[in-house]
Amino acid sequence: MMILRPIQQCDYPALLKIAHESGHGFTSLPNNEALLQKKIDHSISSFAKSASHPGDEGYLFVLEDSETGEVVGTSAIEAAVGLDDAFYHYHLSKAIHSSRTLNVYKAVDILTLCNDYTGATELCTLFLKDGYRKNNNGKLLSKARFMFIKQHQERFADTVIAEMRGVSNEQGNSPFWQWLEEHFFSMDFPTADYLTGIGQKVFIAELMPKYPIYVNLLSKEAQAVIGKVHDNTRPAIELLKSEGFTFNGYVDIFDAGPTVEAKVDNIATIRNAKNFTVKIGNNSGETAVMLANEKLNDFRATVAQLNFVESSAELTLPQAMAEALHLQAGDIVTATRI
Repeated sequence: MMILRPIQQCDYPALLKIAHESGHGFTSLPNNEALLQKKIDHSISSFAKSASHPGDEGYLFVLEDSETGEVVGTSAIEAAVGLDDAFYHYHLSKAIHSSRTLNVYKAVDILTLCNDYTGATELCTLFLKDGYRKNNNGKLLSKARFMFIKQHQERFADTVIAEMRGVSNEQGNSPFWQWLEEHFFSMDFPTADYLTGIGQKVFIAELMPKYPIYVNLLSKEAQAVIGKVHDNTRPAIELLKSEGFTFNGYVDIFDAGPTVEAKVDNIATIRNAKNFTVKIGNNSGETAVMLANEKLNDFRATVAQLNFVESSAELTLPQAMAEALHLQAGDIVTATRI
């Protein structure tokens, strides 16, 4: 059984291994031992904190194979970005150049540096090991966060965003960054990406162009990747689109990967998930169901094949599954088709 739960101190070796495996472009999980430990500490503190509105909390989850005890993936939620450190994007829009006298009208794409998503809730740090990218593991790792948000909405903003990894090659080089590096910076993409991941962002404000960039002045290679995702990220963005997330022209300042957004109330899992009273007993069926308890620092979620009747007030769970979810008969379980 695959169980999603909050990270614990004992998960540090597994998190370090995942940071090694995730590679370039995974800014939210840099390969830095001190910072990874700090992320664990911050997450544990966030889960334990009493919060009535979104602040600097960060909730880091791990996906555990209950049969082996192996941690095989991570995902996270930042309650509100940009409150302590500036949160940058480029916004893709159009500028109009026209002259009635010359009968000329030209619409050109421009990229403008902005902080428009300040205060938004961010989905981040999604990574699943290769051997486990099957069944419904990826969906559980991603969508269980929506169950957590649904149950604790006071801790999160009305707008939820996710930055999608942009195009880069096996060496970690981004065509978009190569153009920026040539004209404005003297550091390669992996270095810039790493510095951002460890919180050293002052160079962005110091060196990024202050005025809009005309897209047609970029190299053809850089233009081609604006708003495009890395091949490994395609399943993740398709999943978010199915949840109601949309791309509104905001891209990452390093690799130009798209940022997608949704209002909390429009996210499909949050809309469709319902609460049921737990009964203990045998239950097997053909419907893949995502299940989660309502707890905070003891949050648990899983996916199971069940006989699932959405109109019922009760949901029967096998004893082992209820125990894995830290539930007893009479407790409330949140469930939805996955």
